[in-house]
Amino acid sequence: MTSASFSIGSVSVQGDVILAPMDGLSDQPFRSLARRLGSAMSYTEFLCADDVIHHRPGIGRRFAFDPMERPIAFQILDNDPQRILEAALLLERFSPDVIDVNLGCSSRHVSQRGSGSGMLREPQKIAATFALLTRHLSIPVSAKIRLGWDDSSRNYLEVAHIIQENGGSLLAVHGRTRHQAYSGAADWDAIAEVCSSVSIPVIANGDVRSAADITRLKDHTGCAAVMIGRAAVGNPWIFSRRDRPEIPPDEVCATIKTHLDAVLAFYGSPHGLVLFRKFARGYLSPYHPDPAFSHRLLTETDPCQFMTEVTSFLSQVNALPPAYS
Repeated sequence: MTSASFSIGSVSVQGDVILAPMDGLSDQPFRSLARRLGSAMSYTEFLCADDVIHHRPGIGRRFAFDPMERPIAFQILDNDPQRILEAALLLERFSPDVIDVNLGCSSRHVSQRGSGSGMLREPQKIAATFALLTRHLSIPVSAKIRLGWDDSSRNYLEVAHIIQENGGSLLAVHGRTRHQAYSGAADWDAIAEVCSSVSIPVIANGDVRSAADITRLKDHTGCAAVMIGRAAVGNPWIFSRRDRPEIPPDEVCATIKTHLDAVLAFYGSPHGLVLFRKFARGYLSPYHPDPAFSHRLLTETDPCQFMTEVTSFLSQVNALPPAYS
């Protein structure tokens, strides 16, 4: 067995590449696929504390997981330390390995309410949250952060120390501010500062698009692991350190079928097929499908016909010279 690359408290993690938590994307079917391809652990989509506390419809599906995904972190989103604790205590009953606090979501409707990256503007709330969680939970607590609210308030080192000093066991850092969202370049130097200033493991996130980028980011920052988000949609093989041009169309086709079958089993049809469209775009975009085909495929409501269209398209791509893609 491979030795643990790092530990989150008492939880061992085997590997150094991890699928990022992404709202609407990192659901159980996609996490399981990424895990089979080499993602070292799983993070759920964010779970709004209020939804957990009030058992709102659909919340259970957001934290449903396959045991093969372990270690798994349940990620909580809110702006109130007591609510976060209440939700965490309820979620702990479902046996996650880690509770993660979302301090990084840059979405306006989240951050402007003071949740996600909005909490970075109130470090005292972060301290209170981690003090409560680490006192009352029996499992490790972690956080995913950004560098700050904007360029004038890049308080990532202050926040990192607060999390460590209040018992946090792991920190994932996205190398942009909330104001940047996903624009501009991720600041790997800032992530390196965090890595050198705390003793808990740090996961680096931002601008990893290829297998070579994984190695470059690890070497640049000294991080324990690399987290990959948007680049994994359409290329889950990156967790096996394979770049998308290396994946032959027939393997793409087989993976699409496996992924779609899992989505349909999880959500049912036709809803599952509708949700799968965003993944289909990612899988097929390297082949530059013409607009007419894309429209036909992405409005198809029958899963069997959808897969027939995909198979036919990729069989034609497979017959073309490699330069096509």
